[in-house]
Amino acid sequence: MGNGGTDMRHGGQILVDHLKTEGVRRVFSVPGESFLAALDGLHDSGIENVVCRQEGGAAMMAEAHGKLTGEPGVVFVTRGPGASNAASGIHVAQQDSTPMVVFVGQIARNHRDREAFQEVDYRAVFGTLAKWSCEVDQTERLPEYLARAFHMARSGRPGPVIVALPEDMLSAHADVPDRPAMARSNGHVTAGDAQAITAMLADAKAPLLIAGGPGWSQEAADNLARFANAHDLPVACAFRRQDFMDNRHPNYVGDLGVGMNPKLGARLREADTLIVVGSRLGDSVTGGYELLAPAATSKRIVHIYPDPNELGRVYHADLALVATGPEALAALVQTNGTEAPTWSDWTRSARGDYEAFQHPVTTPGDVKMEEVVLWLSKNLPEDAIITNGAGNYATWLHRYFCFKQHGTQLAPTSGSMGYGFPAAVAASLEHPDHTVVAWLGDGEFQMTLNEMSTAIQHGAKPIAIIANNGRYGTIRMHQERTYPGRVSGTDMANPDFADLAKAYGGHGETVTNGAEFAEAFARAKAADRLAVIELVLDPQVATPSLTLDDLREMGRKG
Repeated sequence: MGNGGTDMRHGGQILVDHLKTEGVRRVFSVPGESFLAALDGLHDSGIENVVCRQEGGAAMMAEAHGKLTGEPGVVFVTRGPGASNAASGIHVAQQDSTPMVVFVGQIARNHRDREAFQEVDYRAVFGTLAKWSCEVDQTERLPEYLARAFHMARSGRPGPVIVALPEDMLSAHADVPDRPAMARSNGHVTAGDAQAITAMLADAKAPLLIAGGPGWSQEAADNLARFANAHDLPVACAFRRQDFMDNRHPNYVGDLGVGMNPKLGARLREADTLIVVGSRLGDSVTGGYELLAPAATSKRIVHIYPDPNELGRVYHADLALVATGPEALAALVQTNGTEAPTWSDWTRSARGDYEAFQHPVTTPGDVKMEEVVLWLSKNLPEDAIITNGAGNYATWLHRYFCFKQHGTQLAPTSGSMGYGFPAAVAASLEHPDHTVVAWLGDGEFQMTLNEMSTAIQHGAKPIAIIANNGRYGTIRMHQERTYPGRVSGTDMANPDFADLAKAYGGHGETVTNGAEFAEAFARAKAADRLAVIELVLDPQVATPSLTLDDLREMGRKG
């Protein structure tokens, strides 16, 4: 049933048949009575339905799935409160340019505009939060909307698409043919374009390539390394895109984002030519738009991005091309290399700055996060997947972990708390043979730790490492700098995270001395199920280089 459209099918069946056409293998959901017909369609579909505990976690899992696979992550949530809960994950997908399709149950069509039970105008509510938001009024038009939704989610600059499904429309029957999936369209870089880009290097003295954005693969990462080699270019990855180039490569010089190496930030200021491959020149990459002044950048810029509306929106580009980073690199690696580039000393110096930044700064206490991260970097398999959410604890990972392959870093460029653990669940489901580590803070974990039961139910086996300092550390850092000594609203009372993991059916460890970590990790890995390792930190731990007392003193000095 479905192929050829010769049978009457209810809307839920039409929808699920289209999911198969799009190659969807797994969806994430929190069930609701508003989309019972879709749940019925999923029943015998062969599509795995990962049943989550809260819509925020479900949406973040779908977003992580989209990041990992390059195909739209799919999530089903119910109307009103369900859609509101999912908004956090939708925002991640929008700012991270991740393909995602969100199906939202909706009230019956004949009750509209009465403020019926859980009624929301999704076109209005998600109109600016998502890439596109629509509501399907006619069952027979479902294939049209679905094909468009998936095409929009994955093409150009990818992003989240919202499809609202009135329950009476979804349960109604129609005899309608299925539509085939649309091929993605993301622009193109010609051989002539590639030559124009390399020609701009002719009189450069201090170039910098910035890699980021959507659509990357291991092939793209390999092409980036080849292009960097051919022209001896220093390469910086955008915020939380550190797995776009093997960090061991001699041309890799660090990441432009929160907690960046100050010397790399200085190089962004000093560079005379920027080749921006696939990334937005956004807030995080440019240090709050201060390292690169929008009014006058004082440098030549090549900007390659899949959305023409982004090109020239904040920064003038001397050469602007509509394409993803991977598509551009496929053309760029066909160009001739630069013979005896004049900037080789600049590249070597930038790499030296990166390597010096890897030398650990000792933090207080018996558990030192710099030592834990360096141990993980040295001992995890090269294809291990590391996830994190938002918080100061993540800066240790950014600084000290050496990413070696594409697809091994899952983190929100939007800076959303709660992302790290659901992302790890999704990663473990997609790659059950990989080690998946969620690097989390105590506040971060408590946003979505209820998804531990989702992990147990569906057989996901992430190892969550919790940096526990008893506070919302990032906010406390800003608080001490701005209102030194006046602690307000940033301390937390925490559970015993190891015991909590055991209560969910997982494995739990508590580490109070860094010397215990390696054995604790070995036991967590051997448990072969969800595991949590709590790191009990010194209360003074705040950033990789500053204690709370340091921050307070900085605040008092103004």
